[in-house]
Amino acid sequence: MSRPIRCFGVLVMLMIPAIAWGQIGGLDAVTVTTQPDGGQVYSVKLQILLLMTLLTLLPSALIMMTSFTRIIIVLGILRQGLGTSQTPSNQILLGLALFLTLFVMAPVFEEIYDTAVQPYMQEKLGTEEALSKAVKPLRTFMLAQTRESDLAMFAEIRGLDGFDSPEDIPLSLLLPSFVISELKTAFQIGFLILLPFLIIDLVVASVLMSMGMMMLSPLIISLPFKLMLFVLVDGWSLLMGTLAQSFYT
Repeated sequence: MSRPIRCFGVLVMLMIPAIAWGQIGGLDAVTVTTQPDGGQVYSVKLQILLLMTLLTLLPSALIMMTSFTRIIIVLGILRQGLGTSQTPSNQILLGLALFLTLFVMAPVFEEIYDTAVQPYMQEKLGTEEALSKAVKPLRTFMLAQTRESDLAMFAEIRGLDGFDSPEDIPLSLLLPSFVISELKTAFQIGFLILLPFLIIDLVVASVLMSMGMMMLSPLIISLPFKLMLFVLVDGWSLLMGTLAQSFYT
């Protein structure tokens, strides 16, 4: 490749970012207009960019601010206790966790829609006021599920002595406290789920050892008994109901 062609290629590569950002050809890709009252209006393309950025954060918000964390951990522990490493599949567990999360969080989402989203769409509320009203139901839900010991631990790390009211707790302190509390609760529920399966494994292992069949894996023999036990007690309904009720007690 000749030197002029290489130089032309480098020049084109340098021009592409400039064109994309509106520095060549007058393309107003990203503009911020200052209004007479001092407010700022962002261009539509910049708003789309910000919206796409927020959409990438939705999975994190789903995990951190809803009941999804507790549900998916308990379902994962259940699959490990049954001994079926790939059944149900990850997609099925995620679907169950998502639908149960929507069921549990339905009152919170409805309150957010009635108090924040709908007035904002009707232009009765500004952006900041709508966000403030949307956070309140989530804050109430997270506070109800957060242990005081976890809040005290993170407050001590931040050097905060106490709060006069729950509204004074910042989200930067409430979010990690809520996640830690959800992890603790999920593992407590998982421990209770694993106990009957552990007993079955111990009984099967003892029987195989007494029969001298030590080369046979106890998991192969105990799996049908664990599945039978789970089906006889209507395990899925019992588990889903218990998980849903754990957020209302």
